Formats: sequence, structure tokens, C-alpha cells
Amino acid sequence: MTSLFRRFREREEGHVTTEFAIMVPILLVTLLSSVELGITTLRYSMLERSLDIVVRDIRLNTGYNPSHDEMVTRICQEATMLPDCETNLKLEMVALDPRNWTGIPNDTICTDQSLEVQPVTTFTQGTENQLMVLRACAKMAPLFPTTGLGSHFAKDESGDFAQVVTNAFVQEPR
Repeated sequence: MTSLFRRFREREEGHVTTEFAIMVPILLVTLLSSVELGITTLRYSMLERSLDIVVRDIRLNTGYNPSHDEMVTRICQEATMLPDCETNLKLEMVALDPRNWTGIPNDTICTDQSLEVQPVTTFTQGTENQLMVLRACAKMAPLFPTTGLGSHFAKDESGDFAQVVTNAFVQEPR
């Protein structure tokens, strides 16, 4: 029996298979995580760009006060990479006083598909020369929710994670 074990130990056949079995899962997780990171970054950039475009239109069109639903529709038209955008996008617009700064509220209100009733956000239009902070929260599902980077996202009950974009502007005088 010892001679059989010694022969088995001295043979070098199959060592490539062992290295392959160890390295391939690591390489696949790295590949899937890089794809996840690329798509997530692209979606975030599209959301940020579309919010900038819509806010710029609001600033330039003095006296134009769009509703929450109008802004969601316009943002979703610009952000073509967001899946099910009009359902998963929530906007919050608050007026802040720059002379008596209290900061932007930390609790971002987002949609939650696991809940039957969606949370209500603050959406004030503001008055002339008032500092407005507009925050958009888009919920989306990871591409690979159980592998690599997708398994480390902070997800809600429905398995979606939030991407939050903030923009500030001043209401122009009418």
C-alpha cells in the first residue's frame, strides 16, 4: 500500500487540471464583477447626465415648474440605459437656505418593489432665487446578484439596489 501511495505522489499527471480548477472560478468571478461594474457605472453616468440635462432645461426656462411625473418622464427619455425607468425612479426636490445651512437630508427615499404602496417624497417647486436640491433615486437589479460584485450591493427586499444622484440649482427670477 505504501508503494502505491509513493507512486501516486511522484506522478505529475493532472497537475494542470488542479491549477485550472482553482484558477477558472477566480477568473470568472473577476470577469463577471468587471461586467457588473461597467454596466452599473454606465447606468449611473446616464442617470447623472439625464438629470443634468433636465435641470438645465428647468433653469433656462424661467417660470417653468414641471411636476414630479413630468420630470420623471423627461429624465427617463434621456437615460436610455435604465431598466423600467418610469417605475423605478423616484425624485425628491427640496428647498434649502444657504444662509442657514442645515444640510441635505441623509435619508434618500427610493422605490421598493416589494412594498405595495410606494413612499411619498418631498417635491417643492420653490420660489425665486431659492436654492433647490433635486435628488433622483433609481432602483435596479444587479446583472449577477449572487456572484462577485453583485452579491455585495446593499439590496432591498425585492433584490434591487439604489443609485442616487444629486443636483442643485437656483430658481431663477421670473
